[in-house]
This record gives sequence, structure tokens and C-alpha cells, in this order.
Amino acid sequence: ELVDANRPPVEQMQEILARDDPAVYAMIRKADTIGVFQIESRAQMSMLPRLKPQEFYDLVIEVAIVRPGPIQGEMVHPYLQRRLDPSKIVFEKEELRTVLGRTLGVPIFQEQVMQLAMVAGGFTADDADGLRRAMAAWRRKGTLEKYEAQLRKGMKDRGYTSDFIIKICKQIYGFSDYGFPESHAASFALLAYVSSWIKHYHPAPFLAALLNSQPMGFYSPSALVQDARRHDVEVRAVDVTRSEWDSTLERDIDPPAVRLGFSLAKGAAENAMRRIVAARTERPFESVDDLALRADLTRRDLRALAAAGALSSLAGHRRNAYWLAAGNRNPGILGKAPVHETQATLASPSEWDDINADYASLRLTLGRHPLALLRRRLQKLRLATAAELHKLPSGSPARTAGIVTGRQRPETARGTIFVTIEDETGYTNIVIWNRLAERQRRELLDSRLLGVEGTLERDGEVVHLIARRLIDHSPLLGRLMVESRDFH
Repeated sequence: ELVDANRPPVEQMQEILARDDPAVYAMIRKADTIGVFQIESRAQMSMLPRLKPQEFYDLVIEVAIVRPGPIQGEMVHPYLQRRLDPSKIVFEKEELRTVLGRTLGVPIFQEQVMQLAMVAGGFTADDADGLRRAMAAWRRKGTLEKYEAQLRKGMKDRGYTSDFIIKICKQIYGFSDYGFPESHAASFALLAYVSSWIKHYHPAPFLAALLNSQPMGFYSPSALVQDARRHDVEVRAVDVTRSEWDSTLERDIDPPAVRLGFSLAKGAAENAMRRIVAARTERPFESVDDLALRADLTRRDLRALAAAGALSSLAGHRRNAYWLAAGNRNPGILGKAPVHETQATLASPSEWDDINADYASLRLTLGRHPLALLRRRLQKLRLATAAELHKLPSGSPARTAGIVTGRQRPETARGTIFVTIEDETGYTNIVIWNRLAERQRRELLDSRLLGVEGTLERDGEVVHLIARRLIDHSPLLGRLMVESRDFH
């Protein structure tokens, strides 16, 4: 729906890429990339404000540099330093400029390691290909060692210093822990840029597409919806009179709204939901009973719809919907005979009850964020919001709490765990050192509402809270169930 049907889509994508749109790169530099292919992880989002991509090749570097190979080979900081201060760009010998010039003198891609071995170490093309295969063998014992002596001797014979030789060998061993070929990085960067462009200019279709592709990525449907709403996307509830199986766009407003699909509702059977869509094309539903009769729904189908709040347009609030779903006739006994019964007068559920029901059925809510309802209690505990934390200077002591939306423990982090928590104002990135993680394992793994005391650390626009104590505040959430994507 984002392209002109009268023109080849590839041609239109090429136009998008040719622009190197400044607004898109400004969004990327702020790490506003939740849901964006390849650059949505905690590590990538921490790197984006440091590397500050301004053009497509910067994204190619970004994709490749946040990998175990460059990290283990200690290539990340030298590259960032040289990007910030071009005077630090130096080459051991001028002949290396042709190999490493485009990456500021730091080998980032597998192809560069092969070229380096040929130019500086005297490798033949076959030797270099063998080195590539060895790097791809992922730590298989003996695969790299047999090339190391040859490389060291070749570089020494050509006048390279011992320090430089040691550094290059360390970087090559880093690539054995997974480094990226430049061609792969460019392909991934292409998808990252197009994804970013869609998120920036068409956030509603972007959200609908992500919801219809679940499960995937680092973020739950709740986190994706919260992010989209912060970008002024109107998200509408599941509704038997409007929803389809997938989430869809409603164009009665500009930009369009996203209508949540039946697929998000726990227990919703696809065949039954498609019968609803087919039945309402004939004429609107008059009541829950009319819906059940014409779409041939079971009590189980109706209970799933009531739990998701999808009967509100016919039944009013959830308690009425539950009542009507529980009392609905059994088609096998009464056939198509209408049922006439007095509607019970039931009190509306509380806002908290509705939010609980939303999370239980949909794993998200379109009501207020749960922590907005708890804010007074959290303020009494002197817990700051995410927005308040981001205003503090580096080194400030800080206390906060948020719903856990993700826990990640990268192999390259040496046991450090990165946790993302969310409140009604945004996200906070938590760094938990290995010793604290072991000492407070239960709080780390079991908390849905995690409290953190620690020290704020700021590097430009990148803000982390370095934890020194974890507190499980989950009892404040009551029955609320919140999904997180753990340990990528």
C-alpha cells in the first residue's frame, strides 16, 4: 500500500534509497528504532547515537561492527575514535590505505581481513580463501592456528612492527567469533534503511505489519503498540464489527489508524473469526445472539471475544459481554431459534480490571499504561520515571521502576545482563554486572515490575542505569501479566 501500483516497486525502492533522507537518519541517530530490522537490539541502539549514521555506508558499518568479531577483536572503540577525530586515522604502511581506507584504518569486514593477509602478509588468493574458511569455522581447534605462523612471518618479512602484527592476529581471531562479510552487511543495511523509512513516514502500516508477523524480533506486541502510540499512531481495539483476522488500517482519518486483529486475542479460532468477517458483509450484527447465530460461534468463541473486549460495540462493557457469552444457547440443541432473556444489570469493571483483562487476552492494553495508575505509589517510594532519569547528569544516583520488556545476555558481554524496563513515559536501559546478577538472580529473572537503584551513566545521548540493587515490585501489579522477550 506504500507504493504506486502503476510503477515497478523496485524502481520506487531505488528512489527511496537514493535520497539518503536526512529525516530518516535523524531518527536512526536517536536510536528510535524499535521494530526496525537489524538495528533494534540493545547493542545496536546503544551504538547508533555514537556512530551517528548519516548515509547508507554508515549503516553498512553499523550492522557489521556490532558483532562478536569486531567486538572481540577490539575494533569498535578505535573506529569510533577515528570517526570522531580524523587525525587518529593512521596506516601502518601506505599500502594498507587501499584495504582499510573506507573503514578509517580498522578492519571491520571479512573481505578486508583477506585483503590484509594478501597485501601485508604475502598470502596468495588461495591462502586468503583458506583463511576465510578458517574464520568461518567458528573456533574449530586448529583451523586458524595453521595460518597464524604464515601470516606473522609474512608481515615481519615486509617490515611490519611486532605490535601491529599482534593486533592484526587478535583481530583475525575475533572474526572467528563471527564477523560479517561486507556484502552481507550491505544487504542487511538496505533492509534496515527501508524499514526505518517506513517507520518514519508510515508508522501505522509499519505497526500493522509487525503485529501481523508475530512472534518475531526483540519486542512484544505491547511494546510495539506503546512505541507506535508515542509516535501519534491511533490504535483501535479488537471489535467484532470492524476487525479482521490480521491487524488492518482504517483510513477514515489521516494518517490511518491501526485496527487490532482477532489474531491477537488469546483463544480466538481463525475459522470462527473469518466466519464473523463473512457474516457481517451481509448486514451489521444486531446483538451478541445475532452474531453467534450467523457466525455459528460456540461458547468458547464468545468467551474469547468477551475476554478480548471485542464484544463492546454489541454488549457494552466486559462484564455484560461475559454474561451474554456464558448464557448463549447451544446451537446443537436449539438450532437457529432466537433466545429472549432479560439482560442483567451489571456494574462496569474498574479501569484496573479492564487493563488486567487486556493483558490476559491480548498481551497489551489500549488503556492507560499500568504504571500511570501506580504513579502515586511509586512516587511515595521515590522512584523516578524514565523521562526524569534522562534529564539527570552522568554520575547521578537514581532509583526507578518499570515493567520488564526484555532481558539480554550477549556472549560478548562477559556475563553482563542488559534489561529494558518501561513506564508510561518511555524506556530505561539497565546494566547489571555479573556479580549482582548472581546475587539477585530471583529478582532479575522473576520480576515483572523491577525496581532498580544505581548510578546513571551518560555517553552523549546514550543513557544507562548501572544497577547496584534490584527490588521486585511485582506485587503492585496484582494479577497483571506482562510479556517480555528474554535473553537474546
